[in-house]
Amino acid sequence: MELGLRGKRVLITGASKGIGLACARGFAAEGAHVQLVARSRAALESAAREIAAKHGVEARAHALDLREPGAAERLAADAGELDVLVNNAGDIPRGGLSEIDEKTFRHAWELKVFGFVNLTRVALAGMQQRGRGVIVNVIGMAGVTHPADYIAGTAGNAALEAFTKGVGKGSLRHGVRVVGLHPGATRTDRLALPLQLAARQRFGDESRWPELLRGVQLQEPEQVADTVVFLASERSSHLSGVVLNLNPA
Repeated sequence: MELGLRGKRVLITGASKGIGLACARGFAAEGAHVQLVARSRAALESAAREIAAKHGVEARAHALDLREPGAAERLAADAGELDVLVNNAGDIPRGGLSEIDEKTFRHAWELKVFGFVNLTRVALAGMQQRGRGVIVNVIGMAGVTHPADYIAGTAGNAALEAFTKGVGKGSLRHGVRVVGLHPGATRTDRLALPLQLAARQRFGDESRWPELLRGVQLQEPEQVADTVVFLASERSSHLSGVVLNLNPA
């Protein structure tokens, strides 16, 4: 299937591993030039070299913390014109309201919520001037299922769903699409590490962590990335202001 992404310029946040890295590889496989953003310079530069060598595309690394004031504006200036932005970075901790104090809540939202909002704002302005572009927000099922023991993620993801739908409804008249998706449980370090600890405590063997997810449909990062790439492609040119759920709520 031709997706019309060859030669497009794509920026992906949270791209040093997991879903973000899978997205970078997926876009590069379609012939798009990719820019990877995360805090880990060594991991980013290694990934960029691997992607460029394998797919023959341009691959750049931007090592920065999107929590820092002005980071979105600096990144946008350094990245130049973009055809696609994928907002994916986030590290919201688990915990209920009594466990997540205000400082922790705000720190988590600076990246996952305001990081999305701020980078969308600056990228959208440039895209609207050019009359084209796509922004894909990788959010999370907690915004739909509302787990009490992940309250900062529950509230943040729900806010980002509304943000995506609202901005996407208005952006289309300027030729820009804004869409999102809620991945379900995905096989990444962020999912596996706490479950490995739980499996060690319960079974005495951390490698048995998938047993703690029996009955849960576990996704691979590449499967989520395939959906992101499709949403950013010409095949989805009719979609804006929508958020897809990749698991049953």
